[in-house]
Amino acid sequence: MKFTKKMALFAILRTMLFAGVFFVSVPLFAATANSNSQEEINFVQKLNSTLAKGSVDDALLLFENLPEKLQDDVDLRVLQASLLLSVGKTADADKIALALIQKETKNIDVLLLNAMVAKQKKNTLKKNQYLSQILKIQPYNPDANIEMGNEQAVKRNYRSARDYYLKALKGDPNNIEALFGHGKMSYYLERDADSKKSFNKILSIDPNYAPAMAYLAKFEAEGRRFKKAIEYLNKAIELDPENSDYYFDLGNFNREAGKYDEAEKAWLKATELTPDYFLGYAYLAGLYDEQDKLDKAYDYYVKVVQKNPKYYYAYESIGMIAWQRRNWAEARKAFEGALNGRPDSTSYALMIAACYQQEKKIPECKKFTEKMMKGLDRNSFEYLSLRLFHDMTGESTLTLKIQNEESKKKKGKYLYYLALYWDIKGKLNLAHKYYSEVTEMKGADFFEFRLAEWAEKSDL
Repeated sequence: MKFTKKMALFAILRTMLFAGVFFVSVPLFAATANSNSQEEINFVQKLNSTLAKGSVDDALLLFENLPEKLQDDVDLRVLQASLLLSVGKTADADKIALALIQKETKNIDVLLLNAMVAKQKKNTLKKNQYLSQILKIQPYNPDANIEMGNEQAVKRNYRSARDYYLKALKGDPNNIEALFGHGKMSYYLERDADSKKSFNKILSIDPNYAPAMAYLAKFEAEGRRFKKAIEYLNKAIELDPENSDYYFDLGNFNREAGKYDEAEKAWLKATELTPDYFLGYAYLAGLYDEQDKLDKAYDYYVKVVQKNPKYYYAYESIGMIAWQRRNWAEARKAFEGALNGRPDSTSYALMIAACYQQEKKIPECKKFTEKMMKGLDRNSFEYLSLRLFHDMTGESTLTLKIQNEESKKKKGKYLYYLALYWDIKGKLNLAHKYYSEVTEMKGADFFEFRLAEWAEKSDL
């Protein structure tokens, strides 16, 4: 057929192959009376009109009464198979695709169709065989290179993926999928200038392409230009209000800018859009925790572990807040959850032992600490600290070892447990002394530092 339909056909194939979301955009074809029979023109116009109404099923019905002269038209058969794929009729599409490839072994559209079918059938090997055939014929074919790039991107082979996107751009310098892929890979490879160039070019082609705005927002935020970053994201959200990723980033940028109320609104929206995803709850919990709104923080940390039981940091925070509330049993259970996620953490083990001591469950404490001490070097901080809570005596060896420790972090952590030991024994002056030594370590990044601060503020 000679009428102009290639661009529309390629657009349909590209959408199906790469996005995995099947729909057809219109107008579809621009037939001309000078180049086609009236029968051809009538069918194409009717097909175009049907698709304009958004009815793929009705469009497929038209193919059941395809005029005899058009029965062997390759382009129309490719389109028919593509439409079948769009409504999940993979087996029917496969029959057409296989019949076409028998006759049209080097037809790019047919090869691309077969690649689409193979992808839908999750046959990666077959899909790549068809794509490789396309690239032998057209090394810079945008569609094949983009799909190969996407596959490498999923495997985190960012450099290889970028190279495929560059080849696609040689075939079509204004291809938005290739530009976006190249921009993302360059971002991951920290080639910021290349990344920005691709995203800005996208916006010069399509000023309403929200994903490019979202990445440019990241660059603005990394330069601490939060006002511009937030402007980009707000525009992206206007264009795509159901994209939770934009709200996650918007919350992060507002928090960094000190706009906690705006960050809270953004993350609440993110949890509304993705109620089963833990990250929004984690961000909100951290935000409330940072503001010492511990009741709210606690509630959201609980939601985090409900959604993602393996997120041990949330268990840690639940344990800390429960400890601050003097709810020893709940704190212990939370630190047990944290220890399940980080079985090598002596800190969690020591907090569990301390909880047992506060609960007056001495046999359980001894049984637990004996288990945790097995295989440890008897001169190590880990062993000596666990032994301390096992026996509730013998602090002199650990005290001397702490005094000689050069690592600020390690010294601070074990000073806290020494203070806690004296606290449990009721020697409050000694406990206060060691808690103070911990809190004097400004900028410490271990959770025991905050527990020491809370202990300092409480009535010892």
